[in-house]
Amino acid sequence: MRWTTAASCVYSLSSRLCPDEFTASVTITLLGLRKILYGIADRYNAARVCCRWRHLASDPRMWLRVDKSGSALCEPGVFSTIEDAVSAARPGDTILIDAGAVHWAYNIQINKPLCLVGGGSSPDDTVLVCSRGYDSALEFLTTGKIANLTIKAELGSCLLHRNGRLTVESCVLQCEEHPLEHLCCPIVSTAEVLPATPSSALASSINGESCVSVIHTRIEGGAKAVITKGSLSLQQVRVIYTRTALFFWFNVSQKRLTDIDVVPFACKA
Repeated sequence: MRWTTAASCVYSLSSRLCPDEFTASVTITLLGLRKILYGIADRYNAARVCCRWRHLASDPRMWLRVDKSGSALCEPGVFSTIEDAVSAARPGDTILIDAGAVHWAYNIQINKPLCLVGGGSSPDDTVLVCSRGYDSALEFLTTGKIANLTIKAELGSCLLHRNGRLTVESCVLQCEEHPLEHLCCPIVSTAEVLPATPSSALASSINGESCVSVIHTRIEGGAKAVITKGSLSLQQVRVIYTRTALFFWFNVSQKRLTDIDVVPFACKA
């Protein structure tokens, strides 16, 4: 029903707008629909569709920015720290973190649907560091996404997942090597599966079923790649081995009777 309504809206727009205006309107409409359906507009993936979509989705007015240089702090929507940007963001916003500088991240709680994206050409260009004495760099209490970022934890975890759908795409998660390495873990999930009640069904429809999806991400250091302290479990693991790194794909979600366990494999490139 939702997609039928979307199609009728797009058809109505096409009959009244010129090609450039129509493309811009379709992009905004689809981003809005994705925000309604999934909680996040995901401008990062929208910008990868084609050159025109990249131009439209990269409009500075559609993003919040973190810029430590100070040269653009007078502009609206530009902040010096990730914590300030998260505090000012509205649900569904995308925060672009500038490359070329080290950004400190200490137990930053994300309690609204947000997408954090690195501004460099690769994850190594945008680095978030969590020092010793903190549990994690980012703590997700609801649906969220991070992409194109490197997150380093000196002790503790890079990501702490409490609730909601968390997507980690094209990132690097690193735990530094030291004698207390057994206390480190790139991803820790404490999410619980809610019992089947009307209130839990409403929460699930708003935030989505709690899970973690890791896509094309390098994971280095730590005792394990992921630790689950709640009722979720590691599933559907894929690993690609290259000369320089290991790239992981896996889900941390509720185990169902229909799920089929797949043995991890390594494919040498």
